[in-house]
Amino acid sequence: MKRRQFLQNTGMFTAGSLILPASLHAARKIAANEKINIGAIGINGMGWSDVRAILKNPEAQLVAICDVDKSVLDKRMAELAKENIKPVIYGDYRKLLDDKNVDAVVIGTPDHWHCKIMVDAVAAGKDVYCEKPAGNSIAECAVMIGAQQKYNRVVQVGQWQRSNKHYQDAMEFVHAGKLGNVRLVKAWAYQGWMKSIPVQPDSAPPPGVDYDMWLGPAKKRPFNPNRFHFNFRWYWDYAGGLMTDWGVHMIDYALIGSKAPLPKSIVASGGKFAYPDDAEETPDTLTTVFEFNGFNLLWEHATGINDGPYQRDHGVAFIGNNGTLVVDRGGWEVLPETINGKQMMEAVARQQRTDNGLELHAKNFLDVIKSRKMEDLKCPIKDAAHVATVCQMGNVAFRTGKKIYWDADAKRFSDADANKYLAAEYHNGYSLPKV
Repeated sequence: MKRRQFLQNTGMFTAGSLILPASLHAARKIAANEKINIGAIGINGMGWSDVRAILKNPEAQLVAICDVDKSVLDKRMAELAKENIKPVIYGDYRKLLDDKNVDAVVIGTPDHWHCKIMVDAVAAGKDVYCEKPAGNSIAECAVMIGAQQKYNRVVQVGQWQRSNKHYQDAMEFVHAGKLGNVRLVKAWAYQGWMKSIPVQPDSAPPPGVDYDMWLGPAKKRPFNPNRFHFNFRWYWDYAGGLMTDWGVHMIDYALIGSKAPLPKSIVASGGKFAYPDDAEETPDTLTTVFEFNGFNLLWEHATGINDGPYQRDHGVAFIGNNGTLVVDRGGWEVLPETINGKQMMEAVARQQRTDNGLELHAKNFLDVIKSRKMEDLKCPIKDAAHVATVCQMGNVAFRTGKKIYWDADAKRFSDADANKYLAAEYHNGYSLPKV
C-alpha cells in the first residue's frame, strides 16, 4: 500500500506524526516471571547486534522485526528459523508499535529516524533501547528527554561502554583526584579501516527497498548506494560523521570523568583532507576544542589512520599535573608525569577489560524494564542526549567555520548562523515531534 493511501485508510497518522488511541498508551505490566516481548526496528547493523545481546537473556523473546529492506528481513528470518524463532514481520515501524504484544523496541535505524521513532514508541507505551547517538540535532535531543519524562518509559541508549567495569574503575580513579589538576582532556577516534567512498551515480533503489520510508523526514533525493546502509553516517541529511558516530562514545567518558556540563565555547577545524574527491560529506579529519570552566576538551578524528595519541586508535586521556590516565575499550593505565627526573605519582599498569559491555548493557535494560527503577539505567536518555548535544555542537562549529558560544540560559548559541543548525530540517510531511 502506498504511504499516502495508508495514511488515509487508517486515519491515525497526520503530518508524519503518530496519533495513538488512548488504549495503547497503557503498557502491559510485566510480572517477574514473565517474558519481555521485544520488537526490533532497523535490523541491519548495530540494531541486530543489540537484539542478539538482548536475546542472550532468557527473560527476553523476539516477537516482531521491522526493516525497510526486504533482503535484510529475509536474511534475519533465515537466521532466526535455525533457532525456531518466528517473529511477525513489518515493513512500517508504526504497525509494529500498534502491536499490543510488543513490550519494548530496539531502534537500530539511521540517526535521522531516532528521535521520531523513539517519541512514537514511548507514546505507544513501549520501553526503548535506542542506538546512539540519541538525537540528530540539539533540538531532537531535548525532545527525546521530554518524551521520556512525559510517558515515563524506560529508555536506554546504546552507549554500552557505560556498562564496562574497567571504564567505571577508570572514572573512580579520575574522581579520586590523584592525577592532580586536570586542565586538558583528549578524546579521539582514528579509524584506519574506514577508507574512501568512491563517487557512484544515482540509481533506482534495490528491489524490495521502501526508499520513501527509509528517507522519512530527510530531504527527498534520488537513491544513491553511497547513502544507504552503513555509509549513511557520512551525510549531513542522516547523521554527523565520526563526531557523532564515535564521539558519543569517547566524549561521553571525557564528560563523565570531568563531571562537565555543556561547553562555553566550541571551535572546530578540519575537512576532507584524506579523500578530498570522494563521495562523503562529513570531514574525514577534524580537530575540535570544547572550552569548559577550568579545562579544555580536545576531540580528534581521522579516517584511514590507526595510530592516534598514545598509539591507540581510540581513547580518552585525562592529563593532570601529576599524571595522565588513558582509557580505551581494552583497558586503562596511568602514566606518571616526570619533572626533573622525579615521578609525580605512581604508575598504574594497564588494567585489562574483563567483561562484555554490550551484553551487560542489554541485561541492564531488561532489569530496569522489570524493576521500573529508572535510576539504575546505565545510559538513560538524559545522559545520552547530553553527550549527543556536545557532539552536535562540535559539528555546528565545523559547519559554521566559527568559534561559537553557548548561552546556557537561553539554550541557544550567540551566533545566528550557528542557531540555524539547532534543529534538523524535517521533510516529506514529517515534523519535529512535539511533547
